[in-house]
Amino acid sequence: MDLDQPGRPNAQIVKRIGRLVMRRMCVPDLDQRFSDMAETFNEQHEGYEAMVRHISNLSQSCGCPPNNTLSLDECVGTIRDEHVTSYRISLKMKGYDFTLNVVPVGEGEEKPLPPHLQLAQDEIKGIYESAKVTISKYTTLQELTGWLLRNKDQMAEQVKGAAVNYQEQGRLNENLEENLKEVSRAKELSLGYKQRAGEVLTDAAQIAGAYL
Repeated sequence: MDLDQPGRPNAQIVKRIGRLVMRRMCVPDLDQRFSDMAETFNEQHEGYEAMVRHISNLSQSCGCPPNNTLSLDECVGTIRDEHVTSYRISLKMKGYDFTLNVVPVGEGEEKPLPPHLQLAQDEIKGIYESAKVTISKYTTLQELTGWLLRNKDQMAEQVKGAAVNYQEQGRLNENLEENLKEVSRAKELSLGYKQRAGEVLTDAAQIAGAYL
């Protein structure tokens, strides 16, 4: 479970880097629902962060300036131009899977790829794998966040019934409100992650189609 005890000092630190930590409400069913939602979001967040990291690595390997927004087309073009006399380089796409295809020019003994070409292949593989994770978690997350946001009143009643006294009720209500704020934040971030991953896959499809 990705649930945090109230008042844990690391909770705010975790929030700042994007991950979710849910507060307990002493209602097992609700705690499980919030935990499932947080776990799914955190998996999507990790996929998105990995995608951004692979994009940054590929951009740097192509000699793009730091913090430059990656253009897959520009990077693939740069790699192709650098090796035009030695390799035919293209982006191949099958379904959502895309790879940097490298074919030696001419005949002769097949040699291992230069390290930076192997690195580019690995980073592009990492981009599509993490983009797929980012998109695949989105639908599940929308279902989980949707249920939680629609059933706020029902959950408040359950929390009220779980409280042993007025003070406990106040604490659990506060936990519920904080959890719902995090759910809303996750819903918004998740959409942004999915859209960015979709743009990367669309770019890849366009590049692959351009060099068939």
